[in-house]
Amino acid sequence: MNLRDLRYLVALADLRHFGRAADRCAVSQPTLSAQLKKLENYLGVALIERQPRNVCLTPVGEQVVARARRVLQDSDDIIDIARSSRDPLSGSLRIAMIPTLGPYLLPSLTPKLRKRLPQLQLLLYEYQTAVLVEQLRAGELDVGILALGVDVNGLESRELAHEAFAVALPAHHPLVKKPALRMEDLDDATLLLLDDGHCLRAHALEACSRIQVHEAGDFRATSLETLRQMVAAGHGITLLPELATLGPFALAKNPVIRPFVKPAPYRVLGAVWRKSSTRLPAIDAVCRVITEVLAH
Repeated sequence: MNLRDLRYLVALADLRHFGRAADRCAVSQPTLSAQLKKLENYLGVALIERQPRNVCLTPVGEQVVARARRVLQDSDDIIDIARSSRDPLSGSLRIAMIPTLGPYLLPSLTPKLRKRLPQLQLLLYEYQTAVLVEQLRAGELDVGILALGVDVNGLESRELAHEAFAVALPAHHPLVKKPALRMEDLDDATLLLLDDGHCLRAHALEACSRIQVHEAGDFRATSLETLRQMVAAGHGITLLPELATLGPFALAKNPVIRPFVKPAPYRVLGAVWRKSSTRLPAIDAVCRVITEVLAH
């Protein structure tokens, strides 16, 4: 039994397809299949149920995969420890951001990261909150940037910034006449929201909890840009995080963006990582740059 075979098994468990697992591992399908068969023979148990067009793990296989993930993470950590001892701000760092943050933060963040941390190779991913946290715990990511307030039990977290919400209104909406809004101004409004799985949905509902708003029952968006277009078409209003209202978005005439009177409702942006991570100096350096960008 070796680490290579465990990586093959984990790839198959993730993808449930011999061909795709072989592609991930950069080997031929017959090679991957043969090595997994040797692993089963060595252990003396069946790990995989091989059926036409269907691959699944046996109950024993599920247990072995769970342990294999930990073994592989530990082996990767050993490599990271050695690498970090030579230069903690070099090598690769796997960073994931939630969809309501990444597209609006990365354009201003990545140039600064390249300038400040030129030896650090950033591998960027985008996941909804629940998947991001799951990937972190599984060792597939080094750090996640998200809106805090979700269950990150067992992970370390660090607050980076408070991001205020603003209101997006159709151009013809009567509230456009006001330069800034109070939450009470939205009472009895139709609120357009993101679909389940997006933490911004919960944050918007929480921000509006003191008033009566009506969620659009026949529509839930999969992205902020869809929300923006639906508001522009006059189907309701929505709350947008501040970063999604800046830059080129600030020049749009429809929808119209109005800030809240201070203190405005906000979400807390933060970083999360595993307590056992060996990349703490790199994570700290990246967090410092993110904090600087968000402060401007």
